[in-house]
Amino acid sequence: MPLHPDIEAFLELVQAGRDQGRPPMHAMSARQARQDYDQSARMLDSSPVELDDVRELDIPVRDGARIGARLYRHAGGVRPVLLYFHGGGYCVGGLDSHDALCRDLALRSGCAVLAVAYRLAPEHRFPTAFEDAVDSHAWLRGQAPPVLGVNAARIAVGGDSAGGTLATALCLAIRDAGQQQPLLQVLLYPCTSARQDSGSHRRYAEGHLLEGDTLRWMFANYLRDDADRHDWRFAPLEAADLHGLAPALVALPEYDPLHDEGLAYARRLREAGVSVDVRVYPGMIHDFARLADVAPDTAQVRVDVARALHSVLIGP
Repeated sequence: MPLHPDIEAFLELVQAGRDQGRPPMHAMSARQARQDYDQSARMLDSSPVELDDVRELDIPVRDGARIGARLYRHAGGVRPVLLYFHGGGYCVGGLDSHDALCRDLALRSGCAVLAVAYRLAPEHRFPTAFEDAVDSHAWLRGQAPPVLGVNAARIAVGGDSAGGTLATALCLAIRDAGQQQPLLQVLLYPCTSARQDSGSHRRYAEGHLLEGDTLRWMFANYLRDDADRHDWRFAPLEAADLHGLAPALVALPEYDPLHDEGLAYARRLREAGVSVDVRVYPGMIHDFARLADVAPDTAQVRVDVARALHSVLIGP
């Protein structure tokens, strides 16, 4: 179907800003891009829901560092938990940019959500974000019952874009370590390919919010060298074997450069015997899960994710 009319109008506004001299992300420094990304988040999703318990935390990770995290939950009882990694191409984004999304998922699902502020590039290049994801999962399993009031035996992992990559790469690392898989992996338009050369990359390289030049800027900031592209921790499609991973919900907007690689990854998961639910959202673009103020219809992906979390982690 064509672009959703609200999304199309939004993209026209983005282009008008470009025409008036607003620089694209790939023309900014990382610091400028982060400020711009966080500021835009407040305009794109400006009505976060209220929850009983929202806590600022910090998580110890390797190298003696500590990273920020935020826990969202309803008061009363021990709850299953979604460990969530934000998008932003490893360079931008954080707890604030995805605050409204995480609040909404916690409210709709009845689960707790633990959002993680992994370290960003170019200050922290590959594989730092992946290692922070692994360490935050280990911390969650170790600290959950006494500190957080969540059920460490009922964990899902998820994320959007680069955060989706971290979530599924974490599942691979957990499998290789011989540990228990999460009960579900929620992958919102994940980056999965070593190269950005698919048909959808060519079709939507310009004018659809996430642009080819921006992706190249992000990955140039994150990767140490070209060999890193073929590491499954960056490109899960490069993994030799995907068997034994958690069931996956894969949510893909129709007009997204990452669309084809998302489908390819879902196909590889199925071939490896992993249960996969693929949802394609017609007329939508990359990052649409955070565009609540742009198009109310984007709420459908939040409803679908919340239902899946509730069904798997809590029960019918």
